[in-house]
Amino acid sequence: MAPRNTGSGQRILEAALTLFSVNGFEATSMGEIAEAVGIRKASLYSHFTSKQEILDSLLEQMRERFERHSLPAHPENLPEAPTPEAVAELVMKQVDFLVHDPFISKTRRFLVLEQYRKPDFAAMQTKHAYTDVLAYHTALFRKMIGAGRLKPGDAEMVAAQFAFPVSEWIALIDREPEREAEALRLIRRHIASFFADHAAERDAGRTEALESEDGRKRSVKTEDETEKARISGA
Repeated sequence: MAPRNTGSGQRILEAALTLFSVNGFEATSMGEIAEAVGIRKASLYSHFTSKQEILDSLLEQMRERFERHSLPAHPENLPEAPTPEAVAELVMKQVDFLVHDPFISKTRRFLVLEQYRKPDFAAMQTKHAYTDVLAYHTALFRKMIGAGRLKPGDAEMVAAQFAFPVSEWIALIDREPEREAEALRLIRRHIASFFADHAAERDAGRTEALESEDGRKRSVKTEDETEKARISGA
């Protein structure tokens, strides 16, 4: 049987993932996969003996790609001296990868579809969308609190407040791709607002510049804070 990572084998896997992410595993037939690739059904069976074998190969690739590219999969690789600017850049790069890498975005939609049908999918979804995300950001913000960059507090709760809204905006992009610009704008505003609220006392009043969606710099101070300051000074 041909290796799974050959041109033909990989094209079959990618076509299957596209169909699985839209229709689900059970509703997709081997004939539909063959048609999507542009080969005869008999030729498909020369690469994979069953739909389950295709799924097993996809799961192997899913795990490998998540482990290689996902920041939350590696909480040991935290920035040496994380600043609000560095964290904002890190998060936006990760969001860009999660949204625009075709394999990862289709995998995420596939996991969401199948998590209520297959226990192993539910476990994978919980690991990648919850457990790893919370662990990574908890370690990150504990480090920032320890370095005096953030106010003292419960690092796990701070991590949840920061990370899970971002996950929801990514899910919004998955459901409604036409709202990507809106979601990315809200993620940037969320990051800026978060650091405005949680910046340590030593950073109070200083301007931490974060990139806005049009490339201009903006302060982590929110528009509400600016307006309050204007009114109180009037």
